[in-house]
Amino acid sequence: MPSDDRAIAISATFTAEAIQPALAFWTGELGLGLEIRFAGYSQVFQELLDPAGLFARNRGGYNVVLVRFEDWRGAAQPVDAVHRLADAVRVSTASASAPLIVALCPPTEPHRAAFQTSAAILRESLAGLPSVHLLPPDQVLGWYPVEAVHDPHGEDLGHLPYTPEFFVALATAIARTIHAIATPPFKVAAIDCDETLWAGICGEDGPQGVVIDPPRRALQEFLLERRRSGLLLALASKNNEDDVIETFRAHPEMPLRLEDFAARRLNWESKSANLAALAEELDLGLDSFLLVDDNPKECTEAQAGAPEVVVLPLPADPAGIPEFLRHVWAFDRARVTEEDRRRPELYAQRAERARAERSAANLEEFLASLRLEIAIAPMRPDEAPRIAQLTRRTNQMNATGVRRSEAEILALGGDPARLECLAVEVKDRFGSYGLTGAMIFGHTGDRLAVDTFLLSCRALGRGVEHRMVARLGEIARERGLACVEIPFVPGKRNQPARLFLESLCPADAGGVYRLPAGEAARTVYRVGQRAPAGQAPAERIQPMPAVPRRVDYLRIATELRRPADILERVGAAALRQTAPPTDPPRTPLERDLAALWAELLHVTAVGVHENFFELGGHSLLAVQLLSRVRHIYGVDLSLEVVYSGEFTVAELAKAVELKEIEQAGGDYQDLLQELESLSDDEVRAMLAEEQDAS
Repeated sequence: MPSDDRAIAISATFTAEAIQPALAFWTGELGLGLEIRFAGYSQVFQELLDPAGLFARNRGGYNVVLVRFEDWRGAAQPVDAVHRLADAVRVSTASASAPLIVALCPPTEPHRAAFQTSAAILRESLAGLPSVHLLPPDQVLGWYPVEAVHDPHGEDLGHLPYTPEFFVALATAIARTIHAIATPPFKVAAIDCDETLWAGICGEDGPQGVVIDPPRRALQEFLLERRRSGLLLALASKNNEDDVIETFRAHPEMPLRLEDFAARRLNWESKSANLAALAEELDLGLDSFLLVDDNPKECTEAQAGAPEVVVLPLPADPAGIPEFLRHVWAFDRARVTEEDRRRPELYAQRAERARAERSAANLEEFLASLRLEIAIAPMRPDEAPRIAQLTRRTNQMNATGVRRSEAEILALGGDPARLECLAVEVKDRFGSYGLTGAMIFGHTGDRLAVDTFLLSCRALGRGVEHRMVARLGEIARERGLACVEIPFVPGKRNQPARLFLESLCPADAGGVYRLPAGEAARTVYRVGQRAPAGQAPAERIQPMPAVPRRVDYLRIATELRRPADILERVGAAALRQTAPPTDPPRTPLERDLAALWAELLHVTAVGVHENFFELGGHSLLAVQLLSRVRHIYGVDLSLEVVYSGEFTVAELAKAVELKEIEQAGGDYQDLLQELESLSDDEVRAMLAEEQDAS
């Protein structure tokens, strides 16, 4: 059976191929490297349930279902179809490894009330499925509003119910959702103060003199909401610290409070130096930082001095700040876990631990004072989202760098004979660290072979990693296995994992650390323990992330946020240079129709006698063309015009002219009968005479 690995696979309840050009544009913009494939027409249930279908074979990409509930209006009970859809999604996600995006498409007005009922049922039914991402129409149109959503003529002609602009909006929302699923989220937003968090300069206008105008209030509310979703906030501003602190005190009406910031650098050092200092304090990489600043000069300096940071200069006109923020994809999160919501609290606990460590006489006294508790147990299904998140985000203590989706983590629990997963939770007297580590392993002969060994940096250096190895050794001994094998795959930032493993034993030539089961079970942490010197294992290929980190977020937020602009870029990207036609348009109508053909076919010019299908047209484009003709000229043409003979600009112009005469009625009926017997040139000559006479 051939594999459709690395695809965006789409199944819809309507004709949906019109989404392809814009989605292809975004796969290029994001560097996804994914093909776009469509299932058969209106085969949603079949595709979800087929164990050998397009969705099931798509193991390295993303599956997309486009649902318009009113397409099931012929069903005896439409609500039953919604329940059937939920059941089919559950069956599909139980075996498929690709994330599934279920996009609910807008209803027409008569079906709006029924849509709300069906959407609520589906939302509730899918709420517990971690690999399913629901994309409602209010989300799509909230991001990308369009004037006209529905295309009744396209619906009648070919079950193509939406306008080109809406298909672009839908494609962009799907690409944005895929980006959020595939890209590790940024962890810190460093924020400037003057003219960013508030209007004015606190050092010159005074703390009381700055203003929290509507755009800055919107910025603060936006950041506060992101903080509740787990984004850490930090202050990075050229200011006297006392002035900034007093400004927060003087403005209790501000949504953000000083305590909402996990760290701050308020001084006269360069932005890049302060960003580096913040990264060191928070023990996070600079590539997990965003910088929000109003000053172009400061942004340029920060980008030059800290190129890993994504720099987001605010619009020069403050009124544009809310719209700008709404389109910064770097702030998106596909799913927010309980660990995310607790992150600010965890960093507050971390600060308390740091103070306790500074006051302790030595490290041994400090560790003893923590009263650390480590719980290692088989993963529960509700822990799958967090463990998947750890595989994507943990870099330092991550021995193999294997990244897994939620669906892949859940599948581990269904086949213990193949791989097993242990979850590691840690707490001390200051509070819970949360679920901080995971081990995935299986049996290979007489060995316990580790696939994934990782621990969040928040728990490093306290002996947790030693207890994890000891637990693996205990399991190996209980099952009569000879040893524990932990491979190491070098990455950019997992040197701590290598040093830890080298402290246990030397690696073999393949970079595998092998401990006898009994020795692994006796692993304990000794204060002051250091890794012995040793040869680093040979470099291996690090798995590539699904989306490259360096996405041009600023360009997307400024140039690619309106469907009309995106549609223009899509056309430009697909444009084919063609030779000047030997049969150019002869009338204003032919000229306008030729321009419309060129736009839809993405060519530079069209001759009036060139065949639509030979130029690259297809039935879907023909439906869109006739829909556009109806919108522009107010004439209803059937698909018979397309397939009854040579479909050219000249023939289409003739059909439009005849239809206009037919719709005029009355005195034109005799003329219509006469025209049908004339040649194209005779028809045009007669029409020209009529126009001159008028």
